[in-house]
Amino acid sequence: MQLADLETPQLILDRERLDRNIERLRTRLAPFGVSLRPHVKTNKSADVTRRLGGTDTPLTVSTLKEAEYFLDHGWRDILYAVGMAPSKLPHAERLIRRGARLTIILDNEETAEAVAAFAGARGLDLPVLIEIDTDGHRSGVRPEDEALLRIGARLRGAPGQGAWLAGVLTHAGESYNCRSREAIEACAEQERAGAVRAAERLRADGHAAPVVSVGSTPTAHFARSLEGVTEVRAGVYVFFDLVMHGVGVCAVEDIALSVLCTVIGHQREKGWLITDAGWMAMSRDRGTARQPVDQGYGLVCDEAGRLIPDLIMADANQEHGIVRHRGDPALTPMLPVGTLLRIVPNHACATAAQFGAYTVVAGGTEVQANWPRFSGWA
Repeated sequence: MQLADLETPQLILDRERLDRNIERLRTRLAPFGVSLRPHVKTNKSADVTRRLGGTDTPLTVSTLKEAEYFLDHGWRDILYAVGMAPSKLPHAERLIRRGARLTIILDNEETAEAVAAFAGARGLDLPVLIEIDTDGHRSGVRPEDEALLRIGARLRGAPGQGAWLAGVLTHAGESYNCRSREAIEACAEQERAGAVRAAERLRADGHAAPVVSVGSTPTAHFARSLEGVTEVRAGVYVFFDLVMHGVGVCAVEDIALSVLCTVIGHQREKGWLITDAGWMAMSRDRGTARQPVDQGYGLVCDEAGRLIPDLIMADANQEHGIVRHRGDPALTPMLPVGTLLRIVPNHACATAAQFGAYTVVAGGTEVQANWPRFSGWA
């Protein structure tokens, strides 16, 4: 089967680019002697995750549904890297009873107290990481905050005996706003130093805290030191996207994901090509709008995945995409109705979430496989 045989829109995954991206980060981290714990929230697919290694590969997830899915497919060592809501503890217990080696995170005393009480009453072995805020980007406790030790004090269990403090975790989300390699390197060092400092404070307070977990795709690729770190997490590196390109982490030609669509009409006086992939296919994510180069809803490639210079999906309705020349709509090539195009997305996680499967190619237009993926929370 060829791409031309498919109904559009379709989510296309280039397996050759995928494998190169996976090997790039694996090779890059090897000299540091740290574990790589891939974040599978991006791919949500056992077929993609198998490219990362066997079922002994430790995983990071962002929903308990992901944890359940990957447990069903043989993975056991799973980190749920979103702050635990106490209402989700029974779900976590079910996963642990089924054999998951589940680790959770939290960043406040109230949740720590609820987790400790639940794990103690249910006799669970529940390792906990305290989330550390190293860059003011999102959630977490500052490395020097006194609340860090108060949270730790709520987690005085031991391995096999209730909720216990396994260490710390941070995410350098602010790295997505960097504009140079030097800025990413500085962000990576800030991430490392903050997490290590938080772990040192907890150890001085009597906790073993063996785990120091850091990670974002930019910092994973440009960290100059990982001293004191035990594991690195990254997710979108398997696909990359235009936001990562804008940060300087990858070339457009590295991006493994695209959306296949069809030209269904023209607005010649406006210089528009109309396609059958709108924001329901691409997602509403306009992450590059905050970067020096705004890529609209995505860059345009031909059916084989070759970039067409200066064409972007400039706007989108629910099921219609508007493709035009970046600078001068009068220069838009009026491609014939029926022409297949591939749109490279701003945010791979968000675009992939719009589809139920990957149509897999290997550098060309022949369909190699169809890999299911899932979405949702419960």
